Amino acid sequence: MGRIKSTAIRNLGDELIKEFGSRFSIDFEKNKKILEEIKPIKSKRTRNILAGYISKEMQKIGKKGI
Repeated sequence: MGRIKSTAIRNLGDELIKEFGSRFSIDFEKNKKILEEIKPIKSKRTRNILAGYISKEMQKIGKKGI
């Protein structure tokens, strides 16, 4: 089982996917670099959690075919 993400991470991740969804992919490393360009986050740990959340959501979107 995975770790539960806070609502702040989920809300921010969902907002970023709505705005910049075409730029993100299922690759964690690429998403980290894109996050640095779009929204600089001071905390490396928070950036990594957010990039992981976005990667996982993009995988879900790909499976649904949306």
